[in-house]
Amino acid sequence: MLSQTQSKICDAIETDFSGLKACIVNASLKHPSEPSHTDTLLDVVAEIFERRSVAVDRVRLSDHYLAPGVYPDMTEHGWDKDEWPDICDRVIGANILVLGTPIWLGEKSSLAQAFIEKLYAHSGQVNDKGQYLFYGKVGGCVVTGNEDGIKHVGMGVLYSMQHVGYTIPPQADCGWIGEAGPGPSYGDEKDEGGRVGFDNVFTQRNTTFMAFNLLHMAKMLKDAGGLPAEGNVRTEWDDGSKPGWPNPEHRRDD
Repeated sequence: MLSQTQSKICDAIETDFSGLKACIVNASLKHPSEPSHTDTLLDVVAEIFERRSVAVDRVRLSDHYLAPGVYPDMTEHGWDKDEWPDICDRVIGANILVLGTPIWLGEKSSLAQAFIEKLYAHSGQVNDKGQYLFYGKVGGCVVTGNEDGIKHVGMGVLYSMQHVGYTIPPQADCGWIGEAGPGPSYGDEKDEGGRVGFDNVFTQRNTTFMAFNLLHMAKMLKDAGGLPAEGNVRTEWDDGSKPGWPNPEHRRDD
């Protein structure tokens, strides 16, 4: 549920974001039948997107089996089962990717790391311009927990995303950790009524900034037809040539 301020901002925005697609991925370690605090904060992002007519697809990783490995389909490499091929179609089909993860021992969850490894499995693939597959898409990160580490986790997630080709806009991470140490998590019921973190200005402001920065960047890239294919085309290197240099395979025998 959006705050009054967030609702006013959504209603006041004039930019048309319809036509964009977002994939929101939750890397909570909880069983999919259990409520997730990470999902609760991702709900804010999803509602902002949907209020601006963006199609939202949500993935709960604990509801799927990702076989270990960094190939697009690990059933081709000895595993009996790998549900990544179905998920990757949804990720690749989105203009925006948001990965949500809890903090455990100061790090992103093991499922978040597995998801990043699956993105890396496509590092050898290219789009129709010959650029890496995720060029022209944008990425962001949502972090929850009750211990320090939002910036550390965001740093690792966002670095990994940009390394495989995602564009990272300004202020592309947000989170809630509450007080350090054991205590209530985001969205827990308060004894006096209300939900923990819902009135936290820092969290709600940064979540809103992240959501709209992702929307603006995704729209700019979509309207521009992606990043210009100049100086960043994989196929210019695959044939053994370098930009501006003759291909050694085509040298004449004099």
